[in-house]
Amino acid sequence: MILRVLNLVVIGILVLAAAYVYRIKFDATVQAERLARLRGELRHERDKIAALRAEWEQLDSPARIETLAKRYLPLRPIAPTQFDALDGLPERSAQDLATRADPIGGMIENLEQPTRVEVTGTVPAANPNRAADRPAGGIATGASPNERSR
Repeated sequence: MILRVLNLVVIGILVLAAAYVYRIKFDATVQAERLARLRGELRHERDKIAALRAEWEQLDSPARIETLAKRYLPLRPIAPTQFDALDGLPERSAQDLATRADPIGGMIENLEQPTRVEVTGTVPAANPNRAADRPAGGIATGASPNERSR
C-alpha cells in the first residue's frame, strides 16, 4: 500500500514537473517570438533611417541647391566695384564707444572678495604658521623644480 501511494506521489510530481517544463518552454517561445519581432522592427527602422539619409543627401546636394537658387533667387554676380578697403569704412562715433561697455570687464570690476572661505574636506586646511617654512614654489620637497619634473 505504501508503494502505491509512493507511486502515485511520484507520478503526480512527474506530471507537475512536465507542466512546469512545458510552461518554461512556452515562455521561451513567446520571448523568442518577441525578440524576432523586435529585430524585425529594428531592421525596419534602420532601413527608414538609411532612406532618410539618402533623401537628405539628395536634398543637400550643392548642384540641386545651385539650380534652385538660380531659379528662385534674383541674385546677380558680384562686381569688383562692390568691394572697398577698410579705410573706406566710417569711424565709430565717440558716443558709440562710450555706450558700449565691456560686460566681462564690468563683472570683473564688481567682484567682491569672499567673506569666508569654506573648507570642503578634500584638501587639508593650510596651517598659517607653516607658510613661512614653505618655499615660494608652494611645495616643500627639498628638490629644485627641474628635479621634481623628472
